[in-house]
Amino acid sequence: MFEFIRNHKRFMQVLLMLLIVPSFVLVGVSSYENKGDDANAVANVDGQKITQQEWDTAQRNQMDRYRQMLGERFDQKMFETPEAKQAILDNLIAERALAAEVARRNLTITDATLAKVYAEQFNGDVNQYKQTAASLGLTTPGLDARVRRDMALAQISGAVQSTAFAPRSVTTRLSDINDQEREVQELVFPAAQYISQVKVTDEMIKAFYDKNGTMFQIPEQVKAEYVLFTPETVESQVAVTDAEVADFYAKNLNNFSTGELRVASHILINAKKDAPAAEKAAAQAKAEAILAQLRKNPADFARLAKAESQDPGSAELGGDLGTVEKGAFVKPVEDAIYQLKQGEISNVVQSEYGYHIITVTSLKPAAVKPLEEAKTAIAEELKKQKMSKKYSELAEAFSNTLYEQSDSLKPAADKFKLKVETIDSLTRTPSPALGAAPFNSPKFLAAIFSEESLKNKRNTEAVQAGPNVLIAGRVIEFKPASKRPLAEVADAIRQRVTVEEAAKLARQAGEAKMAAAKASGDATGFGEAKVVSRSKQPPINPAAAMAVLKADVTKLPAYVGVDVPGQGYGVYRIGKMSQAAVPDAERRKAEVEQISNALGQQDMYNYTEMLKQKAKVKVLVKPAGAVTAAN
Repeated sequence: MFEFIRNHKRFMQVLLMLLIVPSFVLVGVSSYENKGDDANAVANVDGQKITQQEWDTAQRNQMDRYRQMLGERFDQKMFETPEAKQAILDNLIAERALAAEVARRNLTITDATLAKVYAEQFNGDVNQYKQTAASLGLTTPGLDARVRRDMALAQISGAVQSTAFAPRSVTTRLSDINDQEREVQELVFPAAQYISQVKVTDEMIKAFYDKNGTMFQIPEQVKAEYVLFTPETVESQVAVTDAEVADFYAKNLNNFSTGELRVASHILINAKKDAPAAEKAAAQAKAEAILAQLRKNPADFARLAKAESQDPGSAELGGDLGTVEKGAFVKPVEDAIYQLKQGEISNVVQSEYGYHIITVTSLKPAAVKPLEEAKTAIAEELKKQKMSKKYSELAEAFSNTLYEQSDSLKPAADKFKLKVETIDSLTRTPSPALGAAPFNSPKFLAAIFSEESLKNKRNTEAVQAGPNVLIAGRVIEFKPASKRPLAEVADAIRQRVTVEEAAKLARQAGEAKMAAAKASGDATGFGEAKVVSRSKQPPINPAAAMAVLKADVTKLPAYVGVDVPGQGYGVYRIGKMSQAAVPDAERRKAEVEQISNALGQQDMYNYTEMLKQKAKVKVLVKPAGAVTAAN
């Protein structure tokens, strides 16, 4: 990305919000004509109120969209910061200021334009149009108004951004910088070579320990006992009798019955209902001739259907009509199909389409699954129903027992035949090492670390820790947050300090070499020359490559020193600077568009800020709730 964009972070953040959270989906209100009470207003734009409810709705809508987009990666905390909430309010204010300008300019979208948009969007599907309105919580007139508004806003945005122009000299210069190649030689001073020179004293270890106390902090921990209430707890108390199975079977016999299944084929000789008698006679005669052939050789049905049938839908399939359903065919054909046995061929049958010869290729008679075959499935279904009801009853009783005898888990465990388990070293936040264990769920940890649980060692409430899984716990022992003793971490600190001191020695050696090289221009000790550019993967450490590309090269050779992560200290000698022999034309074209778009978006941001001043915006609250009454 270009330096220009890196240096305009605030602008790019606002741009990202405007692009990702457009007004069509953010606000979630059908009109700007909100007359909310002053007490409920969070901002005033051109005399119109933005209410707390609208702000809250905008925040919920944004979180819902990102929840759908990100799935398990969604983190609600990202959207609950004061900065995130303020960004949404800023966007609402900018939107209102733009809407006020639309009204002042009397910008309108004609019915013809709206109809054209709908034709492209919904392709004439009225149901889709209505469903879209309903999904947004709008009536169809409300959707029309919303689309007109957004199109009017787009007109202003397009007009402002289209005026942006990036001079060729600017785009060429930026692309040249992106294509610039620097020939660099590397000399690394590995920190490992200086470890033997490091002497770490007890004072140095103590100083590190005191300065970095948070590194050795042990969070508060709990040793707890717990019981799990699961579907298995209920299963042993539920039984299904043979009489219940038989009763269910009798009352739901249709569910175990299959109707007759017939698969048929036909050969059709076309003859319209209003065709001349001679034409009908000829068609009938042809059908009779085909039937005569079939009487001699019934196995030829599919071959003759492909050759002679005039039904384009089935002829290529050998006359196959598929599985027959009541009402799917005209009555004479349907009657003939249901009169035939499997493999039997009908006489010529006349219908409004012509003359048919029909055969049934497969026939499965209606059947009822015997009770013995259905018994297992019925019993499982009945047990599932009973368990669902019983689970609710017992879960409530489980919760009540925990509350009524809150000084021990044993009464609940005994009553429901549960085992009291113990878990040590629980912290307030879930541990990755414990995975999806019920006692590692955020809800249970919140309950076990509650004030009532910690102080009085009462049972927690029954917490939902998974599908049909309840967990309740009780604190056995609480360990407040503490700091690991120095003696326990001294060895680890010694290693850490040794590495850091070795890195300092490596840097000192590297800086001395760089000073000497600058003075003499001598390249002794440096490695082979490598080419570094912004448009290609660097052949050296990325941090070093960034420093090389930022270095002042007005005078060559130029030198730069860099701490190379995991290695030591690197000194880099830049001996030559040039442009790529064959510039990437497509990339340069894309860069011109990128720069123009960025300038257009900057213009739009500035224009919106001007409109906010014109609309006399007054923000009445901050995300934290403090009144500012700032203009």
